[in-house]
Amino acid sequence: MRSSINRPPTPDGDEGPEQELTLQEIINIKLIESGEKEKLKELLRERLIECGWRDEMKALCRAFTKKKGRNNVTVDDLVHVITPKGRASVPDSVKAELLQRIRSFLVSAAI
Repeated sequence: MRSSINRPPTPDGDEGPEQELTLQEIINIKLIESGEKEKLKELLRERLIECGWRDEMKALCRAFTKKKGRNNVTVDDLVHVITPKGRASVPDSVKAELLQRIRSFLVSAAI
């Protein structure tokens, strides 16, 4: 089976009937193909920096590293500890703006 960075592996002929894509997979493919996913990611970065979320996460990482000791912390440790706090602290206004942009994209793409 061959794989590529830009596309999923091509299934072999002996794998059985082709599975239908889920709506989520179809939307993700359309977002990537249109370049809208990158635009949304950039918008998210900008909004999180503007509202101070990024600085807050940076401070949490520094505090955790200081508490555990610089040589005793891995990236996996940081991700495990910070991810739940980070997701919970994204402002509702940022989530709402992204959701509206995704909805607008879906209407324009007629999905």
